[in-house]
Amino acid sequence: MEQPRQDNPAVPKAEEREVESVSAWGPVQRALFRFLFAYFVLYNFPFFLDVIPVYGEALRQSYMETWKAVPPWVGEHVLGIAVLYRPSGGGDRTYTYVLIFCYLILALAAMAVWTFLDRRRANYARLHEWLRVYVRFALATAMIGYGAYKVIPEQFGAPFPSDLLEPIGESSPMKLLWTFMGASIPYVIFTGAVEMLGGLLLAARRTTLLGALVCIAALSNVVMLNLSYDVPVKLHSSNLLLMAVFLAAPDLRRLASLFVWNRWVPPAEQRPLFASRKGNRAALVFGTVFILYVTVTALQGSHENKQQFADTATRQRLYGAWEVEELAVDGAVRPLLATDETLWRRLVFEWPGAIGIQYAHETAVRQYELRLDPGPHMYTLCCDPEWQASISFRQVEPDVLALEGTVDGKQIRGRFRRMDDTRFPLLSHGFHWINEWPFNR
Repeated sequence: MEQPRQDNPAVPKAEEREVESVSAWGPVQRALFRFLFAYFVLYNFPFFLDVIPVYGEALRQSYMETWKAVPPWVGEHVLGIAVLYRPSGGGDRTYTYVLIFCYLILALAAMAVWTFLDRRRANYARLHEWLRVYVRFALATAMIGYGAYKVIPEQFGAPFPSDLLEPIGESSPMKLLWTFMGASIPYVIFTGAVEMLGGLLLAARRTTLLGALVCIAALSNVVMLNLSYDVPVKLHSSNLLLMAVFLAAPDLRRLASLFVWNRWVPPAEQRPLFASRKGNRAALVFGTVFILYVTVTALQGSHENKQQFADTATRQRLYGAWEVEELAVDGAVRPLLATDETLWRRLVFEWPGAIGIQYAHETAVRQYELRLDPGPHMYTLCCDPEWQASISFRQVEPDVLALEGTVDGKQIRGRFRRMDDTRFPLLSHGFHWINEWPFNR
């Protein structure tokens, strides 16, 4: 005889698991949502203009040009400081701090006006869903972009010869971080893959929470690196982390119930964005095309930059560090003395049209801009007027360089040998499954 089914009291019945209607939000929750809505829209607004054909970039530039004038005016008339717009490759300029200040003030003003005009609304559940869509794709775009420049190692490349020659104590914290990352390309690719994974998971509503958690893990590490090594992307990375936390926040109670209290957790409700199936299908197609476009263009941009910069440098015939074997000045061979302020100890070739010189009495590598006219075996360099020199190089062997010319009115002749990478344990030690003793020196 069939036994009657015994329901597990720990699992709610089907009717008890039905999703309840959205309850009214408290005044603090409504005010916080209004503020975050205005702030996130302001902070991320230009991100989607890049994908608009033909006119997208022009519209984005026009929008950014409008904001270029605002922080200098606010700095002068409100904060009493001078603020200049100076593109520098970093995001923690005074201009950026004042720009964020402007966003915060505008978001607070929007919150106040919105609260006054819309006091009686019970909640913003539907608008919250749309804000999540906006933040999801903004954060996904950033994570995929950052990840692509690591998956194809462009942001962190292998250390240049000058990085290997200079003592670690003379590196800035940021340069030390770049050298540390570039010393292990597999690790760079791994970190980029994690960032891209987080961005791609954000593209689908079902995997938004997982994507947000992956992004929180990746961005927490990035923010700490930026803070600890003084990398000037602290503001932007912190904002990206805030966006990831915002996306995960609605599920924090469910996560705590599952992982902390070991309770049964009902599935999250997935409300359709549109009332019609056609609208939802169109949104799915648009989101998919958008993410594919962002991913492909990010990978393509990283590949092109790597070819243009890092690959261009390493493909040079003279690329590397060359150590002096003999150097004569005005016909007299000079001994290699650490106190000699004029003797060249090493030559470094990293970029076309440039040469690095390490003097015997220094550990740093001085960089000089030069005009490079390569021939089959001859490289003639003519320096700027501040450094009077006319020098020619001839590769007598693949790893031997003969130098002669005039420097500051003195005739010089030298012989340099290319330094082998095996001299640098950072590059030559490699990976070992078995280590009888730690190789820590």
